[in-house]
Amino acid sequence: MTSSFQDDIRENAMRQLFDLRKDETEGRSGIDAYLEFEGRLIPFELKTTSKGSVTTVRDFGLEHIKKWEGKHWLFGFFIDGREYYKYGTPKMMQPWIERKSDYIRRDFMLAEIAPSKLTLEEMYDLLGIKEIYTYEDARKIHKMQYKKSKYLELQDLEDGYSPHRMLEIVKNRARYLIQRGSTLNNPHIPFKYFSNWIEITENHAVLLRELVATYFREFNESAS
Repeated sequence: MTSSFQDDIRENAMRQLFDLRKDETEGRSGIDAYLEFEGRLIPFELKTTSKGSVTTVRDFGLEHIKKWEGKHWLFGFFIDGREYYKYGTPKMMQPWIERKSDYIRRDFMLAEIAPSKLTLEEMYDLLGIKEIYTYEDARKIHKMQYKKSKYLELQDLEDGYSPHRMLEIVKNRARYLIQRGSTLNNPHIPFKYFSNWIEITENHAVLLRELVATYFREFNESAS
């Protein structure tokens, strides 16, 4: 049994155990689970581990930071024959997310700055000097990153691309390459990060809702 398949089984079990629901229309990239709470849906990120530290995502980048903003987290621990869970509020997860965000932030800034410095001279070095560049020229640069429909949509001339439009494609490719190199490969949340969090071992659905209610009560008090 693969680890990802086992994680899927455990996450499905977590949804049942905590009375959470999954919007199946969102697919695998959607929200892991929702908690119905006081007339609203609370988005949850579900993670499980049998090793202590918790794996997150491949190619961790800015889009994940945005996705996790305001998210609630539920962790399942299956260690040394024990099974228990821990709930993390957005505030509890914020320090770890901010540390990872700070680690990659400058790389992503560079990914925006560097392509802007490219000129027609660099584009000519890549593809030669032409009045009109073809679909095949564009594919040499951006490869499979665009679908054919996108390549055709970007054409600003009847039979292809002007030099300035091709320069835009070159800049987009440079930005993509730097951003890919700026992501983190599956950063782990260390086991000690959860050391003082409450363990949930029984009355799972009830206790989770009590903890969520406490979070919103404290948040509202501090925000008022």
